Amino acid sequence: MKNPGHSEGSKAAVQPAGTQRTATRDHVQLKVPLIQQLYHWDCGLACARMVLKYLNLLHEDDFQNAMEELHLTKSIWTIDLAYLMQHFGVKHRFYTQTLGVDKGYKNQSFYRKHFDAEENRVNQLFAQAKARGVHVEKRTVIIQELEEHLSQGHVAIVLVNAVVLLCDLCPSRVKYCCFLPIGQKCFCRSSDYQGHFIVLCGYNKSSGSLFYNNPGYADRLCRTSVTNFEEARSSYGTDEDILFIYVDS
Repeated sequence: MKNPGHSEGSKAAVQPAGTQRTATRDHVQLKVPLIQQLYHWDCGLACARMVLKYLNLLHEDDFQNAMEELHLTKSIWTIDLAYLMQHFGVKHRFYTQTLGVDKGYKNQSFYRKHFDAEENRVNQLFAQAKARGVHVEKRTVIIQELEEHLSQGHVAIVLVNAVVLLCDLCPSRVKYCCFLPIGQKCFCRSSDYQGHFIVLCGYNKSSGSLFYNNPGYADRLCRTSVTNFEEARSSYGTDEDILFIYVDS
């Protein structure tokens, strides 16, 4: 669903592209380039840029043209990212619990501002998805499927609740607000749902952990427990949205 990720006022930064990976039977760590979001609302677009750069398909002029063609503004939903992948010919599959907009979100503070304006637009995107070559399926994805997906060098964009997701590797001063540079307003102290997109890029079965790129930062790989990840991605507000991306596009 929609996500303004929270790193307001930050500057963009990019790491070199590469599709290398460190992998054993129990450990996978894909070298997905980090790209930091520019504003408080564009974490989903930053994740899309990371994925396209990982696939060696990111050209900024083309990306800007795609945003204009798809009418992407300051309200980005997971279905928008699926359409963006289709635009670039990237093999994908979008799994969700709700094929459209959940009317129950209308009174949530996170969704309230754009809900009325966005409801029809997003529902139309879902309705037209099949005809447009956008692959959407209503079902739950289990952690074993995610690990199998990653083990083949593929990645996934996941919508999580930023309030719940905790990074094990971030220093204590940002552990509970891993989506902002120090000194800026922290949205994660609120108990209300705060949607944020991340790029899932690895796992370690021995430690029961998952690795992910957080577009709020450009200088770190984040890690969380499978238990914490499952809680964050199944929070009410996420619809358990996961966008599988395939390298053999």
